[in-house]
Amino acid sequence: MASAGTAARAAGGKGTGRGDGRHAEAPHGADRSGGADGVRGAEGSRRADGSRGASGSGGSSGSGGSGGSGRSGGGTGDDSSQSPHQGLRRSQRPWLTAVIVFLLIAIPAGYLVISALQSRDSGEDKQETAAATGLTEDWPSKVQRRIYDVWIPPYSADVAHFETNSWDASSMYVQFITSDEGFDRFLDTFDLDRSALRDGKVTIDDEEADRVGWKFGSDTKWAGLVVEQPGPEPELEVTVDLDNPEHPEVYVVSTVTP
Repeated sequence: MASAGTAARAAGGKGTGRGDGRHAEAPHGADRSGGADGVRGAEGSRRADGSRGASGSGGSSGSGGSGGSGRSGGGTGDDSSQSPHQGLRRSQRPWLTAVIVFLLIAIPAGYLVISALQSRDSGEDKQETAAATGLTEDWPSKVQRRIYDVWIPPYSADVAHFETNSWDASSMYVQFITSDEGFDRFLDTFDLDRSALRDGKVTIDDEEADRVGWKFGSDTKWAGLVVEQPGPEPELEVTVDLDNPEHPEVYVVSTVTP
C-alpha cells in the first residue's frame, strides 16, 4: 500500500512536474511571444517615430524654406541697410542736374560777353591802327559805300578811305581824283550841281582832317558843301580842290548817327 501510495505520489509528482513544466514553459513562451511582440512594437514605434521624424525633418525643411524666405526678407533688409548710400546718390543727382543746367546757361553767356568785349576791343584796335597808319589806299567795299552813301565815279585815281566807329557815331573818310564829268555825276547822286558849292569853303574841320592827315592850305582853290539827309541817312561833308578844274580832287567825310 505504501508502495502504491508512493508510486501514486511519484506519478502525481511527475504529472505535476510535467504540468508545472508545461505551465512554466507556457509563461516562458508567452514571454518570448511577448518579447517578440515588444520587439515588433519597438520597431514599429521606431519606424513610426522615424516617419514622424522624417516628416518633422521635412517640416523643418519647410521651415527652412520659410527661413529661406526669411533670408530673402533679410536680403531686403540688407538692401534697406544700403538705402542710405542710394539715398545719398539720389540726393546728389539734383545738385548735379543743377550744376549742369547752370553750366549750360553760364558758358554760352560767358562766350557772348567775351565775344562782345573782343569785338569792342577789335573795333578800338582797328580805329587806333587806322588812325596811326592814316588812309588805306584802296576802294571802300560796296557795303561801306552803300552804308555811308558815298558814290565814287568809275576810273577815279588815288582812291583811299578810312573808317572809324564809336558808340555814338560812325564815319568814313574818302578821297579820290576824278574827271570834271565824274565830279558832276557825283554831285548828281544827291540831286545837286556845282551851284551848291560854296567857293573858298572847307567843310571838313581841323580835327577830322588831322585824324587822316589831310591838309587844307589857304593857297588852294577850295569849294565845299554839306549834304544833309533826313532820318537815318548819313550826313556828308564834301570839300573839293579845284586847282585843276579838269581833274578835281574830292574829300568826303560821311557820318552815320544811330
